[in-house]
Amino acid sequence: MAAKDSGPQPEVRRVSIAGSTGSIGRQALEVIAAAGGRFEVAAVCASRSSDLLSEQAKAFRPAVVGVADAEAAAGLDLPAGTQVAVGDEVPDAIAAECDVVLNAVVGFAGLPFTLAALAHNRRLALANKESLVAAGPLVRRARSGSTGEILPVDSEHAALHQCLAGIPPGAVARLVLTASGGPFRGCARDQLRSVTPRDALAHPTWNMGDKVTIDSSTLMNKGLEVIEAHELFDVAFDAIDVVLHPQSIVHSMVETTDGSTVAQLSLPDMRLPIGYALGYPERLNVAYGRIDWAELGSLEFGVPDRSVFVCLELAYAAGRAGGSCPAWLNAANEVAVEAFLAERIPWLGIADVVGTVVEGWDGGGLASAEEVHQADAEARRLAHASIERLTAA
Repeated sequence: MAAKDSGPQPEVRRVSIAGSTGSIGRQALEVIAAAGGRFEVAAVCASRSSDLLSEQAKAFRPAVVGVADAEAAAGLDLPAGTQVAVGDEVPDAIAAECDVVLNAVVGFAGLPFTLAALAHNRRLALANKESLVAAGPLVRRARSGSTGEILPVDSEHAALHQCLAGIPPGAVARLVLTASGGPFRGCARDQLRSVTPRDALAHPTWNMGDKVTIDSSTLMNKGLEVIEAHELFDVAFDAIDVVLHPQSIVHSMVETTDGSTVAQLSLPDMRLPIGYALGYPERLNVAYGRIDWAELGSLEFGVPDRSVFVCLELAYAAGRAGGSCPAWLNAANEVAVEAFLAERIPWLGIADVVGTVVEGWDGGGLASAEEVHQADAEARRLAHASIERLTAA
């Protein structure tokens, strides 16, 4: 009997991964390896991590390997013929080689990869929310002049992308982002005065990098996602809500004007939104996050306490202010999280530092990449000064 014709197969997509040695980057390579030839790795890059980067290059044979640090580049052990890009040339070098750029760089450092992907008219699979938050006006202009598209990799925004399919824009009443609540869900403010980085890194449902995990513990991660949802889907801040959902099964919801709610559900597994962003509009044949409905049990929802998780309120305020204020918020948060992980400030000090910086925002806008960098630098300067005051007290 002849084999059944499964129809035309999708073209092989070439994927460049910025931040390939981090959590999202490693999981993306796992998805690609399991996808049965649907994708090939065009480029991998990292800030340093030369040993792991070399291993990835040997396993996937990309045309280009990029590294931000020149000293780390000298330590790479690569297959013959591999092109090496270093420093500022990396974003353009990896974007030129592919169909999809997966931006999995942590923090503001991901902005050049976002802009390079759009400048080269590539699909941008975006796991770096900070570049969209910090440079929203700049990214909007880049999107308007690009034939590229942004597919979000955050589980919440990937869920919204799926929920919005087929819903006319005028029928969207609100977007609802779910938050696990992190390790401190339900805690009162006084209970959080002496928590340690180890406590904050003990996320109950997700396996993420340190910075994102700390942001989850403060709900800053959710605040940044609110700004990101506004930028991605052009929905007003008053129509974007956050609810606590400790099981992390419902990843986001869209409420329509007739009262219906469309939700995306799966077990927490970042490989699902990664595969969705790489393969869209086709679905992968490898299942990640499949639910056993007989075993699922109950789903809980609640309202975050914004008097405890102040960072969420600060993010809404910065998003509504617009201009360079989200860039100031993001920069201050990166500095504060770094200081907390180094045990220089307490967990509650993260919100104190960010709040001080946002209150001091100069009201500026963002008309160029140079202004984005200036805003970022000024906010970092103010954040470091705020930390010095905290540590001297």
